[in-house]
Amino acid sequence: MKKIFLSLCVISASAVCLSAADKATVDAPDFSSFVWPAESGAYKPGAGSELAQSLCITCHSTEYVSTQPPLPRKFWEATVKKMKEKYAAPLPADNTALIDYLTSAYGAK
Repeated sequence: MKKIFLSLCVISASAVCLSAADKATVDAPDFSSFVWPAESGAYKPGAGSELAQSLCITCHSTEYVSTQPPLPRKFWEATVKKMKEKYAAPLPADNTALIDYLTSAYGAK
């Protein structure tokens, strides 16, 4: 008697899971025609700002950088490395100029 009860619970749980999975695919929104708004922000002026404007903006807004607290060069080095290695950001092999700019414009003084 105990085995029958457990089997019914498993069957019942599976049925609920299948039902929930079917519903999730039916109710998924269609983002195929979604268009991101145009970027209207700009990076702080300074040596290297054009580099940040052309490279960083391809993936995120300027506010992503400007809302970071002022952090030291090590932070910006690690962040640029992460963007390149983990997120495949289209960055050049030598990122010194970009790191210099981010440190001077947004880093700790």
